[in-house]
Amino acid sequence: MTITIYDVAREASVSMATVSRVVNGNPNVKPVTRKKVLDVIERLGYRPNAVARGLASKKTTTVGVIIPDISNVFFAELARGIEDIATMYKYNIILSNSDNNAEKELVVLNTLLGKQVDGIVYMGNKISDKVQEELTRSHTPIVLAGVLDTTDTIPSVNIDYKQSTYAVVSELLAKGHQHIAFLSDGHENTNTRAKYDGYVMALTEAKLTVNPDLVVELSGNNYNQGTLGWAQLADKQTKVEAIFASDDEIAIGALNAAQDAGVSVPNELEVITSNNTKITLMARPQLTTVVQPLYDIGAVAMRLLTKLLNKEELTSPHVTLPYTIQKRGTTK
Repeated sequence: MTITIYDVAREASVSMATVSRVVNGNPNVKPVTRKKVLDVIERLGYRPNAVARGLASKKTTTVGVIIPDISNVFFAELARGIEDIATMYKYNIILSNSDNNAEKELVVLNTLLGKQVDGIVYMGNKISDKVQEELTRSHTPIVLAGVLDTTDTIPSVNIDYKQSTYAVVSELLAKGHQHIAFLSDGHENTNTRAKYDGYVMALTEAKLTVNPDLVVELSGNNYNQGTLGWAQLADKQTKVEAIFASDDEIAIGALNAAQDAGVSVPNELEVITSNNTKITLMARPQLTTVVQPLYDIGAVAMRLLTKLLNKEELTSPHVTLPYTIQKRGTTK
């Protein structure tokens, strides 16, 4: 049988209100009474009903986290930062995987809202109109972690994806490369679109036009798509001197496929990626990358959400964290 607050109160010969005060850490309980109640709780194995407490306080101290691909290291590292700050502020996390599927994402969102989560941290390729509509109707606070909101209406934490891509592509151009490929998971991803804008800006500044044969939009951001990206470049028989990839797994897939085809990296081909997840260090040679502070993006996003939940003043709803460029073995 489930032990209830009534059972604890009866065994300890106190009121249910007293048990509630002890459970919630209310100081207005005599030490002797507190010890007696805690002893009964320990003996009976009583666990407070979080749902009932949530109904009473209208807060569940639970936050939903929507992640598009739980197997992708990028999102896993963001989630670690979210989890640590949530724990610090005594929030529980419900992690939900949407599988990069718009319909499933809406189901996941409604499931979280049905569980009365206090707020949501959202990670994904972009936040859809339907998701925004559901959140508006529910009045549930949301913060985007590593996702650009083109409407600038939702609090978010990112780096400057456009500027960071512009910086690395400009450096490749300064080396004399004029045939630089851009491999991405598609411009539906708002971050990728910003990176593409940076790529175009660098080429334009160098008075070069975008060669469509060097721009490959893939159907996902995983290793296999990276190998397909290199295959598409090879099939077009267009000269490729360097590759910028919008995702680390794409970059490693393209890197390995190019080396399997006998291309020397970095002597014949330079490769740069954009996330600096731990797998960039597992590649051989190790990948040159834009360094995103992934843990910090997740942590700051969760802290923003706690401020919204506690009605604290926000210095700015949109936080842009600094990036760096880490040169490794895939560039000269």
